Amino acid sequence: MSTSTPSSPTRNPLRALARIPFGWQVLIGLVLGVVLGLVAAQIGPVAVTETNPDGANWLTTILHTIGTIFVTLLKALVPPLIFLAIVTSIANLRGVTNAARLAGKTLLWFAITSLIAVSIGIALGALTSPGANSGVDAGTAEASSTQGGWLDFLVGLVPANFLGLEGSAGDDGSVSLTFNALQILVISIAVGIAVLSVGEKAEPFLRFTGSALEIVQKLLWWVIRLAPIGTIGLLGNAVASYGWTAIGQLGVFTADVYIGMLLVLLVVYPVLLKINGLGVGSFFRGVWPATSLGFVSRSSLGTMPMTQTVTERMGVPRHYASFAIPLGATTKMDGCAAIYPSLAAIFVANFYGVPLTVTDYLLIVLVSVLGSAATAGMTGATVMLTLTLSTLGLPLEGVGLLLAIDPILDMGRTALNVTGQSLVAVIVSKREKILDRATYDAASRTSFQAIQAEQADAADAGESPAGEREKAGATA
Repeated sequence: MSTSTPSSPTRNPLRALARIPFGWQVLIGLVLGVVLGLVAAQIGPVAVTETNPDGANWLTTILHTIGTIFVTLLKALVPPLIFLAIVTSIANLRGVTNAARLAGKTLLWFAITSLIAVSIGIALGALTSPGANSGVDAGTAEASSTQGGWLDFLVGLVPANFLGLEGSAGDDGSVSLTFNALQILVISIAVGIAVLSVGEKAEPFLRFTGSALEIVQKLLWWVIRLAPIGTIGLLGNAVASYGWTAIGQLGVFTADVYIGMLLVLLVVYPVLLKINGLGVGSFFRGVWPATSLGFVSRSSLGTMPMTQTVTERMGVPRHYASFAIPLGATTKMDGCAAIYPSLAAIFVANFYGVPLTVTDYLLIVLVSVLGSAATAGMTGATVMLTLTLSTLGLPLEGVGLLLAIDPILDMGRTALNVTGQSLVAVIVSKREKILDRATYDAASRTSFQAIQAEQADAADAGESPAGEREKAGATA
């Protein structure tokens, strides 16, 4: 007679994966992306057909599709996120007596950090001449389809319609709609100010926008959970499409960009924190979830809910964080709008043999400090670069020389952007004496799962995670 033994419970692999810390999931995604990208590069291109005009092999196509879907999901939520976040954040300032001073100091610190970042970029470019001896093929020079000029920037401020939508017709007769983030920003600010002017009659509208913002942020959290998978596609496609050859040809430029960003991140930011009497370790432990998510998502706006959450967790009152972070996500970009365009402009000038004068360097500084809002357009770094090149009179075709490595650089740029946005909010809060110093000093490195659970608990309780600090800060 045989006896049966109880079988071990079946393990659910998806549940086991969910238990892995989010940071490790992202790291695994990075490694898998590089490995699969190298495999795809080894497979090589296939025959060009009508359905596959680029000759991409099956693995490259899969990686490209995964990355595209992830970015598309993020972009789909950006328009309502900008509008709802800006309107709600301006409305949150209605009960704060020092709202104008907070806004002014926020913009001032945006400019100060941008000025330092662009100065570092210019210094590195002047020392290394990144475009002088690069191995990049001049045949890759091609003007970007997305360009920025001062006239384009000023015209772009005027909304074409209330939704900030723009339509374009394809060759096949189809019509596609895109959004202009800069116009949505202008619309949102105008609506927010109108809400303040209307007063109590706007309360029903504010309740609606507040609820809608919570819903959009919840959707965005779900998309963010896909970041490890999106990372595999984005990084894998970049490696498969460009490989290490492009990075080798642009080695000095790539090194300059990352060295500049590391100098800002690990030297400038700690010095600014120390000058303002703030602990460096507390800040970096607290901001790490946003920094790492910005690196893999390559979207300051997509990372915005995480950036705001970690900023509040470091003791910044919600009424101020909900204003500073959305504003910073559209206009405060030390990576995209300062270091990168300054170095890229020097690279293009070196490549075409155009000497730069002191006046040219001063123009780069001016564009970086004053033109950062232009990055709120479609593809931020590209718009900012074309704006810089057009101001200096350099060939716009130089943009095409750098596009091959743009995905690799964009990860570092976005990570620096979101870190700087949180830094300014912390510094201004400290200087305005509304920072919860005990909470800041106790800031610890927190997992993505813990932050998401805290958000869910706060929503169930009907209050934000920083509700108590908001009450205290609003009366400061």
